[in-house]
Amino acid sequence: MPPPEPHINASFLSYYTAAVPALRQNARGEATRELILQTAERLFAERGIAAVPLRDIGIAAGQKNNVAVQYHFGDREALVREVARYRAAFVDTLLSDLMAGRKAMVIREHVRTFVRSMARNLEEDNHYLGFLSRYLIEQGGYAGLDAAVSKETIAKLREIMYRTLPDLPEQVIEERWEVMMTTAVHTLARYHKAMQAGTLPAPLDELLEDLERFLTAGLEAPAR
Repeated sequence: MPPPEPHINASFLSYYTAAVPALRQNARGEATRELILQTAERLFAERGIAAVPLRDIGIAAGQKNNVAVQYHFGDREALVREVARYRAAFVDTLLSDLMAGRKAMVIREHVRTFVRSMARNLEEDNHYLGFLSRYLIEQGGYAGLDAAVSKETIAKLREIMYRTLPDLPEQVIEERWEVMMTTAVHTLARYHKAMQAGTLPAPLDELLEDLERFLTAGLEAPAR
C-alpha cells in the first residue's frame, strides 16, 4: 500500500507559488545589477568616466533595454558611487581585518596595510584601480566617494597616522596621507596595465615593497 501523500497547507502553497517567482526575479535583477557594475567599472577604467554614455554600458552588459542602467542605478553619479562601493566593501573589510589589534603599528606597517589591500585588486577581470585612477584625474580627489569606505575604518586609519607621526602637524599629516593614497592608486593602476601587457619591469612583490618604502619615506619626512 503506497504511503499517503503529504498534506500541504493551502495558504502555504499559495504563498510559495507567489514567492518563488519573486525570488527568482530578484536573483536575476541582482545578477543584472552586478553585471552592469562590472561593465561600468571596466569601461570607466578604459575610456574615462565622463566619456562613457550610460547607454553604452547597458549595451556592453548585454541589456536590450536602452534605459537598463538608469532603471537599476538612476543617474551617472549614483552609478559611479556604486562602482566604488562594489569593490571598496572588500577593501574596507580587508583593512579592518589587517588593522585589528595593531595598537602599536608603525608607519611602515600602516602603509603596507593600505598598499597590500589595494593590490588585491590586481586581478585580470578587476578594473577598480583603473576606475579609481580615472576618477582622481577627472575629479581632482576622492570627493563623492567618501561613503565607499566606512567612517570607522577611516577613523582607525587617521588614529594610527596621528599616533605614529606625533611630530607632524595635523594639516601636514592629512595632506601627506592624501598624496600617499593618490600615488598608490595611480602606481598600482599602472602596474595592472603592465601586468596585462606583460611589461611589468620587475616582480610584483619587489615593486610593492619598493612602493611601500617610497611612500613611508614621504610620510616620515620632517616637516618644514
